[in-house]
Amino acid sequence: MIFEKLEVGAFASNCYIVGCPQIKEGVLIDPGAEGKIIIRRINELGLDIKYIINTHAHIDHIGANEEIKEAFNAPILVHEAEVPMYRSPQASLALFSNKSKIGLPDRSLTEGDILEIGTLKIKVIETPGHTAGSITLDINGALFTGDTLFNTSIGRTDLPGGSYRQIIRSIKEKILTYPDETKVFPGHGPVTTVGEERRFNPFLS
Repeated sequence: MIFEKLEVGAFASNCYIVGCPQIKEGVLIDPGAEGKIIIRRINELGLDIKYIINTHAHIDHIGANEEIKEAFNAPILVHEAEVPMYRSPQASLALFSNKSKIGLPDRSLTEGDILEIGTLKIKVIETPGHTAGSITLDINGALFTGDTLFNTSIGRTDLPGGSYRQIIRSIKEKILTYPDETKVFPGHGPVTTVGEERRFNPFLS
């Protein structure tokens, strides 16, 4: 698997490039900012991006969507419950950036959807709580959790569509069902594992 993590923007969001080495195609997760840097790295890796997937619709995870889409002619995918946020600068937090308008996604996702790119199998898992339509992506057994689960922390739930009760349920019923050795790649901060979060995350005790 081709894998790259880029920390982008003022909020230090994690943008992930994941590709199939056999066919040199891949997926881009949460291009929040610094589109030129992301595009340059994708080209250095020799990848063709087939999908841009947003784990949720906050500006620090979608800010470079249009720039990447134009560069690779790749559709933008997001959970169906997040689509209204792209029309709302307040809900997407775009008011806190220099972007007054966010392009709409091209396709909506829901629980159990599976995308395949060569050797990559991408499964969509609904994990609401940070926002109503937050998703986690299972890519060949590794979890990309967006702002649902962090290293020894969880996403904030005081923004529109957030629910503390719901995010805890999502983590316990969806993410913690995976084996302890499962790697977790969050939307901010360092990588962790399901086992580490089960043992050490103070929000999950």
